[in-house]
Amino acid sequence: MKHSLQMYAKIAGQDVVDHLHQLADRLRGLKVVHINSTKVGGGVAEILHKMVPLMVELGIQASWESITGDSKFFQCTKSMHNAIQGERTEIPDSLLRTYEETNARNAEMLAEKVRDADFVFVHDPQPAPLAHHIAGRKGRWIWRCHIDANKPFRPVWKYLRTFVSSYDASIFSLSTFAQSLPHPVYLIPPSIDPLHEKNIELNEDEMRSVCERFAIETQRPVIVQVSRYDRFKDPLGVIQTYKLAKEFVPSLQLVLAGGGASDDPEGKIVLNEVRAAAVDDPDIHILLLPGDDHRTINALQRAADIIVQKSIKEGFGLTVTEAMWKNKPVIGGDTGGIRIQVVNHHTGFLVNSPEGAALRIRYLLYHREKLEEMGRKAKQFVRENFLITRHLREYFTLMLALLHGKEERIELA
Repeated sequence: MKHSLQMYAKIAGQDVVDHLHQLADRLRGLKVVHINSTKVGGGVAEILHKMVPLMVELGIQASWESITGDSKFFQCTKSMHNAIQGERTEIPDSLLRTYEETNARNAEMLAEKVRDADFVFVHDPQPAPLAHHIAGRKGRWIWRCHIDANKPFRPVWKYLRTFVSSYDASIFSLSTFAQSLPHPVYLIPPSIDPLHEKNIELNEDEMRSVCERFAIETQRPVIVQVSRYDRFKDPLGVIQTYKLAKEFVPSLQLVLAGGGASDDPEGKIVLNEVRAAAVDDPDIHILLLPGDDHRTINALQRAADIIVQKSIKEGFGLTVTEAMWKNKPVIGGDTGGIRIQVVNHHTGFLVNSPEGAALRIRYLLYHREKLEEMGRKAKQFVRENFLITRHLREYFTLMLALLHGKEERIELA
């Protein structure tokens, strides 16, 4: 469903929307292209599905392209992703050749669409070499890293840096993720769209219907984690947390809900591990949902008493933002982007172990007034910091800064 920018004024404020129009007026008519590796699954795709149409509404010629690759390519980029998040991963030369050759082929296919663009935003490692292959490119190319790059495995980062260095700027989500590069580095956290089907208000009947479909009993306490089946999301640790908490709250239920992403070849392996860990416990509900089943995710998050996001590494964690927007306290891993969303003891709790997470679950379920207070604070924190209107404003500000910088260099030359 398409939403007019003016609809966001009721949520973020008229002054916020007016400011976006003022910034966009200075960018009107510019050609902007976003490039990533998939249009289905994952936070990057979700953001771009809304951001690109809003840019168009504001008078910018914005478009979105995705690269293609075979299983070896995505095996390589998944290993690269894990290495940037700190895993010691040696990537064979044969896979790196596939990575480079795949990007070269994609560059040929995309060349006419991006060569004359004023701005090209290239998201994450998968398409990072594209800038290297586009000869005679006109505009500014920005590499946008959505990954927790706090302590990357250096050999892999050194390899990737050779491609990223050729960009005009980079964006990271947190200061602790930012790496030393020979160009301006910007800090812009991701955001959610409050008017997306995943985040709009739902009536009780719809929430009840979704829970009944998956045999979730709404009169009993429910904890939910929504995420891809990825080891860095620690779904096995969530099951351990649930089992520890259930010793004190015997009626507790756990829902692990997620889908796959076409650029993640490890998902099926992790899902099978999760199913094995949950065997013979009817109160653990493991759901594999289509990437576009947004209302179901919305209903599950709203039906939950507590949302868990027990990630070991996390570039940001949009599911945390989504849960907080629904007045839910979040018990999250003390890592990455979760730290700037979960204000410990205010919008939720930060934890480092299943034992710690189970303790916090027990506390909140036995102190309902605190649970509700945290939920109210959580929603307000998202309203002030993590809506797509703020995200757009910061992208526009970055674009204007890069345009202004080039004009300055021309004047000084």
